[in-house]
Amino acid sequence: MIFSPVVYQCESPACAFRFPVTEARFVGMACPVCGGVTVVKRPYPPSHHPIQEQGIVFRLSILLDNIRSVHNVGSIVRAADGVGVRHIYFCGITATPDNRKLKKTALGAEQSVAWSYHRNGLATAVTLRSQAIQLWALESTPVSIPLTSAPIPPADIPILLIVGNEVAGVDPAILDIADQIVHLPMNGRKSSLNVSTALTAAAYLMQAGM
Repeated sequence: MIFSPVVYQCESPACAFRFPVTEARFVGMACPVCGGVTVVKRPYPPSHHPIQEQGIVFRLSILLDNIRSVHNVGSIVRAADGVGVRHIYFCGITATPDNRKLKKTALGAEQSVAWSYHRNGLATAVTLRSQAIQLWALESTPVSIPLTSAPIPPADIPILLIVGNEVAGVDPAILDIADQIVHLPMNGRKSSLNVSTALTAAAYLMQAGM
């Protein structure tokens, strides 16, 4: 039986803690803050983005070069499914969809995106480049250009978007052979985003431009 999420609120005026209940087993639970009585206020509306039976897969694939956080990888997998990524190449220390912790973040998306594991990210990138796939590295370097200014290649040319380790970045040898090195424009004080956030933004921007 599918449970529809509802909003609960503590009846105590001094507390009035408001929170979502997403599983039937928590119905009628006491207030997590004060222990008081809680009541249903209203149900959440159904999603206005119906799930498509047949997803649209476009020409973008992703290579994850030694991503150390399994939670970041899970978020990337979920975003990849949402944007319609063709294939994910998990390389080096990057966790794969077989990892139980990854599944908790991917929320089932790991079952719908094609993927493969490779020990050597550079060798994988070289092989894919030899198959006429353009390599786009998402990395801020002295020669990188804003993704929003990068010319998108013709529609018949597939693209591999590469992101690297959270601390070290993309393997320098991969950068050496990349067809394009791009970065996301940053308007604040920080020079970069979390790798899963950055990849998600980049993938959707590229999809819009394709």
